[in-house]
This record gives sequence, C-alpha cells and structure tokens, in this order.
Amino acid sequence: MPDQHASEHILIADDESNLRKVLGMHLKRAGYTVTSVADGEAALEALEETSYGAVISDLRMPRLDGMRLLKLIQSRWPDLPVIILTAHGTVDTAVEALKLGARDFITKPFDKEDVIKVVSKAVASQRLERDASSAAAAEGGAYGRFGIIGRSQGMIRIFDIVEKVAATPSTVLIQGESGTGKELIAKALHGYSDRTDKPFIKVNCAAIPDTLIESELFGYEKGAFTGATTRKPGRFELAHGGTLFLDEIGEVSTEMQVKLLRAIQESEFERVGGVETVRVDVRLVAATNRDLAKEVAEGKFRDDLYYRLNVVPVQLPPLRQRREDIPLLTEHLLKRYAKRLGRATEGVSESAMDVLLHYDWPGNIRELENVIERTLLFCDGPEIEAGDLPAELEGRVSAALPSTDPIPPVGVTSLKHAVKLTTQRLERKLIEQALKETNGNVTHAAQKLEISRKSLQNKMKELGLREG
Repeated sequence: MPDQHASEHILIADDESNLRKVLGMHLKRAGYTVTSVADGEAALEALEETSYGAVISDLRMPRLDGMRLLKLIQSRWPDLPVIILTAHGTVDTAVEALKLGARDFITKPFDKEDVIKVVSKAVASQRLERDASSAAAAEGGAYGRFGIIGRSQGMIRIFDIVEKVAATPSTVLIQGESGTGKELIAKALHGYSDRTDKPFIKVNCAAIPDTLIESELFGYEKGAFTGATTRKPGRFELAHGGTLFLDEIGEVSTEMQVKLLRAIQESEFERVGGVETVRVDVRLVAATNRDLAKEVAEGKFRDDLYYRLNVVPVQLPPLRQRREDIPLLTEHLLKRYAKRLGRATEGVSESAMDVLLHYDWPGNIRELENVIERTLLFCDGPEIEAGDLPAELEGRVSAALPSTDPIPPVGVTSLKHAVKLTTQRLERKLIEQALKETNGNVTHAAQKLEISRKSLQNKMKELGLREG
C-alpha cells in the first residue's frame, strides 16, 4: 500500500541490472518514485536534472565508484542523504563511508523490509530538516531546531539529546514544569525517527479517571462491562509501529502502574475482559511535571516503573532559566496572533520588553502565549507598551536581573537587531553576576554558567569584559 512518501523520488546507482530492478520494484510498491542508473557518472547527471529524496549507491561501479560519488554529493548537495549498498565482505568500507557522511548502508543480499525502513528513515530526516529550515526562514530565523524555538544553552543541549536518541527505540522520560513544551519534544522524537510514518498516539493520563484508564490504554472486549457493545482497541494497539506519548505519567495510580510496567517490559497485554495476549511494537515517550525521583523516595511512584521509563531523561528548563529565548518567542507569538486576530502591530516597545524579560513566568511558554494574545486583543497603539501588558506582570518581576541599561526598541524593521542586543545585554549581566559571585574566578564562573572556560573567555572578549 503506498505511503505518504508517494511524492519522494529515489535515485538508485548500481551496475547490476537485476539488483536495480528488484530494489526499484520494492521501493515503487512502497510508494516511491524511482530512477535507476548504472554508474556514478550517470547518477551525477541525474542529480543535475532532478531533485531526489535520497540516493542509494553501490560502492563498486564503473567510471565513478560509490565512494567518489558520495564525496561529490557531499560537496554539491550536502543535505541529500546517501545510502550505501555493500556486500558482506566490504562492510568495513561501508563504515568508512558512514564516517564520510553517508546516512546509512544496506548489506547485500538485502531484506525488503530493511530496505524500506532505511530509505523511509533517510527521507523522513531530510524532509524534517528541510521543513525546519523553511520554518526558520519564515519566522525570521527565530527557530532553533526541529521547528522548536530556542537558542539558549539549555535548549541546545535538549536538541542534541533529541538528535542522538530519536532514531532509537529507547524509552524517553521528559520532565519539566507545565507549559515548557514537553509535547513538542515528544513529537520531535517521533518525527525524527524511522517511525515517523506510523501513528503518534497521545494519552493525557491526568484527564482519564482511574476507572477508565486501563480500558483506554489496553482496550476492551465486547461485553467486558456495561456499555461495551463491541471490541475496542486501546491506545497501545493504535500506536503499534509508532510512538505512544503518555503525558502526565505521574498521575497514574499505583495499581495501574503495575499493569503499565508489564506492558512496557513485555510489549504485551490483555484487553479488559479478554484472555488473548496482544503483542505490540511501540516506542514509549512519557512526560510529567512532577519530580518522579522524589515521588519514588516518598513511595508515591513505583521505582521499577520509574527506572523503566527513565532510560533517556530529558529535563526541560523553565522559561525563567532561558530568558535569552524570550525575544525570539515573543516575535514568533506576535506574528502568529497578529495574523489570527487580524491585528497590525509594529512590535514591542523597550519598556514592554523589559517587563517580559524580567518576569519569572511561572506558567512558562504557555503563560507567555496567553499574555501575548490577551495583550494584542486590547492594544490600541502601533506597538505594545508596558502599560498594555497585564498588571500582574509588573507586580511579579524578578529582581534577579536589575534593569540598568536601556533595551533597544523593537519594531518591524529593527526586531532582529534588537533581539541580538537584548541577548547580549542579558549575557553580560549573567556573566557579571557569575564573576561577582565567584570573586572573579573565571573557571568557577564558567561552571556556574554551565559553559566551558574557553567559551566564557571568548564571550567576555566579545562583550568587552576582561579577566581579573
């Protein structure tokens, strides 16, 4: 059955006509458009004429071999994924190709399912990178990665984790305060994996009563209880082959935690009222705003389930710990809500941005989103002033970053420049504060700021600060 990649075009380069024919047939049945050529020179000619989602290349070909073709593609089309075809005896060469930038390799004789899986993963990765780049351009460069806004050190670390583990089946536990964007990270983990074409099923555990959560997760058989007139699959079954996102996992009862542990460990369960064991292939991502380690210590959450969930921990920082992202987020939200509400605005004034930057945001990004929408509804001037913002923001501004320097006004034509200057101002204040707290010790200040000593020295030089 054709999948959603029907529009993706795959280029096969191999001098064996039978292999090209068989490989092309498998890919066409999977919904891809396929072009086949007999050597590297012909592959280069095809690449000059048509855009492709991926290239599958044999290592040994006449005129231009696979390794030289890979190097040329890397230099001319660096974002195009290349998959290497290799025989068992040349796997070491394929590994060398991976080091040079190949996306993956397929060993001959190949398995049809393995081929489709590798190609699907390569094409999905390229598509996500392309979409993220397009989104970044559309938003004036406000995005970080995976379509998620953020350029603070804390978010860069999160992005690095997502990139490393997305393609694996490992369970991920995302922890962070409400409104920090846990679901966005879960979707990035799914979207950047080889399961991207399969279901992404979300369950909000806090929204389901204890009496219903078992049937919601595992499904039920006809007649299992009053009102069960037909068999119904649960969320685990619906997520088969894809990703199951268990949001607010900390709200699940202790009794339900036992059944959930078994389903996660064994990848099997029984529907409510049934005796048949159902096996599933599901990648699990869980999220919570609770401190589960503390809950375990207090006996409120099972330690065995916690360890099963916490294979890859992701701790999302609250907005008050990534203040340098606030101008970027504000710019993005202003554009979104101005368009949705039909309001024209030239941006945010100096005084208003100062309030936004110094407020502690207990509700995090969700609260910022609410503030921007509400302010736009009632703002009458060409730009948002401090007086347009909700009164409670002024009353709860943090004293951690005293406002002494003026922030440049943010407007349509100067927003990018203002964001840069505002970020530099925050960086300067944080560095000065860290140096003050460590009596000028650059090494200790770097540790407090969670950056390397060299990075801090470079940043001090850039901002006109000096050691000692």
